[in-house]
Amino acid sequence: MTDEELKKLEKEVKKTKRLASEAAMELHDLIEDRLPDAYGELLAIAQNTYDACKAWDEANKALLAASSTVA
Repeated sequence: MTDEELKKLEKEVKKTKRLASEAAMELHDLIEDRLPDAYGELLAIAQNTYDACKAWDEANKALLAASSTVA
């Protein structure tokens, strides 16, 4: 794997981590500020948070695998 490909994977990990953090903040805000009134939003926001965290996990695993083959 080239340095350019590794940098691309690193960038993807940073991006997916940021998106996961944003989704987690949205879920936190819902829980802290708007429940129980906004309970109808809970499933969609929780699913979005799960999907964002899963995307980060997959990107991170790809980076770790690529990094171990380079070293």
